[in-house]
Amino acid sequence: MKNITFLGIVLALLLSGCAPKFDKEQEVVSETDNSTEKAIVPNYQISEDYYKTVLPFKESEARGLVVSNLNTRYDIEEFETGLMRIAQKNFSPDKYFFREGQILKGSTINKWLRREYTEEQLKEKKLAAKDNLGLNPIDTGKGDIVDRSEKSPIYLANILEHDYLVQDKNNKVSLGGVVIGLALNSIYYYQKEAYGATYETKINQNELEEHGKAIAEKVVQRLRENKELDDVPITVALFEQKAKSSVVPGNFLYYTHIDGKRNTIGKWENVDEEYYLFPSTAAEKAYRDDVRSFKNFKQDVENYFPNFNGVVGRAFYVNKQLQELNIDIPIQFYGNTEAIGFTQYVTGLIMNHFTEYISIQISITSVNGPEALITRKPGDSEPYVHIYK
Repeated sequence: MKNITFLGIVLALLLSGCAPKFDKEQEVVSETDNSTEKAIVPNYQISEDYYKTVLPFKESEARGLVVSNLNTRYDIEEFETGLMRIAQKNFSPDKYFFREGQILKGSTINKWLRREYTEEQLKEKKLAAKDNLGLNPIDTGKGDIVDRSEKSPIYLANILEHDYLVQDKNNKVSLGGVVIGLALNSIYYYQKEAYGATYETKINQNELEEHGKAIAEKVVQRLRENKELDDVPITVALFEQKAKSSVVPGNFLYYTHIDGKRNTIGKWENVDEEYYLFPSTAAEKAYRDDVRSFKNFKQDVENYFPNFNGVVGRAFYVNKQLQELNIDIPIQFYGNTEAIGFTQYVTGLIMNHFTEYISIQISITSVNGPEALITRKPGDSEPYVHIYK
């Protein structure tokens, strides 16, 4: 495996948006559930777009559920990082510190992800009514499995909690807000028999959104029953995950903010975000000009080496405007000078084919691992380039 030099690490920080902010390390008092303990606010912040994390780091008890319950690594990453983008709409990184979710336990989330039980099923499982916490629809277990799966699919795939701490004038930090992500299935996978073939049914978009919002109402009411969240502002966001075969992540659909003391949801805000694979028929139909620019870039890259055809991109749009384009170029090199020459060539192509207002990241890889990273942030006149050694 190739090593990244210290210079490469510094460059990576620069590529993240801006240079780190180095301030004096600050000791604060953390208040949690009527207990206090000393904590440390880190002495640097990579970018104004990222939250500082209060130390010592406390991992969530529900850690790992995101990985096990989402379909692809793209969904996993977007669900977590995208939820932070949603958080910034009400909890500014200038005023709040990030903490992994500490309110919802793993066992609680697992119970909420189940189906709701019928009275008969509760008796069969020897469960009390108070354990009937499933947020997904009832499946009686009777009748044709295909019909049951189409009428009552699993809508809620996962629940993710992020906590945001705020510091007061007495140098104390306490819970200032909670953000909850609800990951919803666009496709429900099921089996007709144990260990048999896997089948799927596509969930109607309107149906998905309707059930997602209804589930969110129940989640907010349950959160308000916790004394730690009695008067804490809560943001809830709905995320639609893609199919297991997707090479682009899902996206957030809506979010809502509930002020302290309120236990019902008012207005939902639309989140106009979407990902597209470049090139693809769907992208061509929605954003023809952007795909044309990518295809021209792709053609020039492939002209560099005979018989090479492997350039793919993942485009991120906000409010119908292209914001980020991540491009992967897997290629076989036969020497370091060859890799350097190709990287310089690709860097020049960025200037020729893509406007300055979008963020570009190009990863050049080979069977030996990463070869080069090229990044250009919006407004930059020239890209940053790092060649791995």
